[in-house]
Amino acid sequence: MRKLLLLCVCVWAVCAQGNIDYDEEETETSSAPDAGTGAAVDARGHRPLAKDAYTAPRYVPPPVGGGGSYRGRPTPAPVGRSETQEKVEQPEAGGCAHADDRLGVLCPTGCELKTTLLKQERSIKASIVDLKPQVEELSRSSNTLVNYVTSLSNSLRERQRLVTDNSRVVGEYTDKVEEQHAYIKETVDTVFPSNIRVLQGVLDKIRQKIQRLEKAIQTQKEDCKEPCRTKCPIPVVSGKECEDIYRRGGKDSQMYLVRPDASTRPYKVYCDQTTQNGGWLVIQNRLDGSVDFGRRWDEYRRGFGNIAFDAGKGHCETPGEYWLGNDRISQLTKMGPTEVLIEMQDWTGAKVHAQYRKFTVQSEASSYLLSVEGYSGTAGNSWLEGASQLSGVNRTMTIHHGMMFSTYDRDNDNWTPGDPSKQCSKEDGGGWWYNRCHSANPNGRYYMGGSYTRHMAKHGTDDGVVWMNWKGSWYSLKAICMKIRPFFPSK
Repeated sequence: MRKLLLLCVCVWAVCAQGNIDYDEEETETSSAPDAGTGAAVDARGHRPLAKDAYTAPRYVPPPVGGGGSYRGRPTPAPVGRSETQEKVEQPEAGGCAHADDRLGVLCPTGCELKTTLLKQERSIKASIVDLKPQVEELSRSSNTLVNYVTSLSNSLRERQRLVTDNSRVVGEYTDKVEEQHAYIKETVDTVFPSNIRVLQGVLDKIRQKIQRLEKAIQTQKEDCKEPCRTKCPIPVVSGKECEDIYRRGGKDSQMYLVRPDASTRPYKVYCDQTTQNGGWLVIQNRLDGSVDFGRRWDEYRRGFGNIAFDAGKGHCETPGEYWLGNDRISQLTKMGPTEVLIEMQDWTGAKVHAQYRKFTVQSEASSYLLSVEGYSGTAGNSWLEGASQLSGVNRTMTIHHGMMFSTYDRDNDNWTPGDPSKQCSKEDGGGWWYNRCHSANPNGRYYMGGSYTRHMAKHGTDDGVVWMNWKGSWYSLKAICMKIRPFFPSK
């Protein structure tokens, strides 16, 4: 009984193993929900859930072909009939036989012809077989020769096309060279001689100018044989500045030599020794428009203009138009407390002034920064408060206190720094401590008569000699003078 039970278990295991080997798909299909029950049917069915990539083999050999080793089977003879033996043709008999097989082979003379032909056919076939490879080789050689000839023809046509193109290009270049030759010939024959004549005329004029200059130099040499006499002698008294000169006895208003520091060379200045007890050193003066104040940074740094001239009294008592120079102004104002006086005059002769108890101009390293304090006067406090006609930010942007010096070639104003199209000095005619842009413009363009308009201005701006708090933007003053002296509270 145990052996029988064990045998049944083994048979069941073998059957189960067989189902696992070949019936796995049917098992999965049977586990899917039934469509009749209304449950969702898995579209994948019994396929694996994982999408494994399929890779086809690189090479699959074709099926075996060709003829087999067996022929078709013979047809069996019909039942009840006698078998008739087929007539076999004798190869050596020439293919001729009697009508009755029992009579043997018939060999007439005509049948020998067939035998001879058959023998010749075999020999001719062998020759044909030998000639066939030669014919094929000749065919291949002919094809090669035809291809070569075709290639030569194509190459010849291509070379002929290139020759034609080259001839066309050479013709074009030849035409251009002829045009250039004609132009050069015309230039050499016509233009050059004309230019040479013009240059010859210019050379003659230059030669005449040189002759006139040589004559003028000779005249100057003749005049300088005698000692030159100074028409405007400089007074003997001098000092560090005009206040020092006043205290040393130089109490006449005229041109003097000053030397603020022992390490610097003395230079000429005009000293006003009468206004408010004297001691004023003129650093800027405008009175007739004889000097152009639209200058570069270096010129404002060194100074320019005419310090003074002789009006017929034997000494230079009349100041000219000039700017003392930013380096000198900075040095003088940094020696100690300095006050500044700005005197103005309109074209009717009316006069006003503005005075600041403290006035300092820093060095070039800070772009000659301006600082003022302590206003008094009748012209209006433009430097500290801006234009009184304006309000808010429009007024604030016209204050000059705390501004750096600007010229048209060095922009330091507050009007869009770095933008060359927005520069106060370029539009307003001179170097100054511009903001955005000004309420005072002492170094602006000089307009005769006072009033001017936007159409008269170069850039349509108020670029005249302006002090807005007295005459407004569109009135250019007749005269303005800036003077400095040391400030002493005891005065």
